[in-house]
Amino acid sequence: MKIALVGIGKIAVDQHVPAIAASDDWELAATVSRHGSVEGVEAFDDFDAMLAARSDIRVVSLCLPPVPRFEYAAKAIRAGRHVMLEKPPGATLAECHMLERMAHAHGVSIYATWHSREADKVSAAKKWLSDKTLNSLHVTWKEDVRRWHPGQEWVWEPGGMGVFDPGINALSIVTEILPDDVHLKSAYLDIPSNKQTPIGAALEFVHPTGAAVTADFDWRQTGDQIWMIEAVTEQGTLTLTDGGARILIDGIEDAVQSENPLHGEYPNLYAKMARLVTNGGVDMDLRPMVHVSDALALGRRTAVEPFYE
Repeated sequence: MKIALVGIGKIAVDQHVPAIAASDDWELAATVSRHGSVEGVEAFDDFDAMLAARSDIRVVSLCLPPVPRFEYAAKAIRAGRHVMLEKPPGATLAECHMLERMAHAHGVSIYATWHSREADKVSAAKKWLSDKTLNSLHVTWKEDVRRWHPGQEWVWEPGGMGVFDPGINALSIVTEILPDDVHLKSAYLDIPSNKQTPIGAALEFVHPTGAAVTADFDWRQTGDQIWMIEAVTEQGTLTLTDGGARILIDGIEDAVQSENPLHGEYPNLYAKMARLVTNGGVDMDLRPMVHVSDALALGRRTAVEPFYE
């Protein structure tokens, strides 16, 4: 199937373009970007012009920042195109619900992707936890914003989510691997005095059986980057590290390779999008975004030192 990639920035170049190129399901037929392009692929700088000129392109993958994404997705759906949304799927929950309703009304597929759910050991963690009694779960997600979002000022503006841009990756894993849903109890947010969104966050959740579920997010990490989830159960302790790429049970690493032949988060996402389009499916799981929205609503804000690149 022919697909158009909209927003040719770092994530598109690093992840989306290679995943599409390696897939037997997709042909990258066009790009839309004010500044970027992909060699050998027809490039547009206007989305409406692409939709008008390329009626043969059935699917649009949106890699734009979350704030402008709704307008592009709505235009694509009205034009009868299937839509794939980079995470987070939008700037607000209301617009995500609207897009899902529009997709159903126009008979097209829409997919809110969560790439961290496709990390190699996430499915194994979900299976292991499925019959365990949870005592506690703690997320430690600490990285250097200068390394991963250099010069991307939109992350500090309303709708950019700040540290929840990576933190939502952790929440997407937690909502996938826990057998029971949790909801937010409290949040503490560190806001740089010259920014609009948090650079650090501490979250506490309510679990239906009383297990302690907490998370610490920080964008000021130097040195080693930490993407870890530890779940303590009455039957043992599970630890996911490296963003879900490695799993340890009671400190012993499971080195068994995944049976999934795709070997990669974004190849898995594009394979699922192909299935959704083929079968007429919709996947708009918004649970990770609900937690972020709740944190921004309930969070106690503390002003911290200004942040500069």
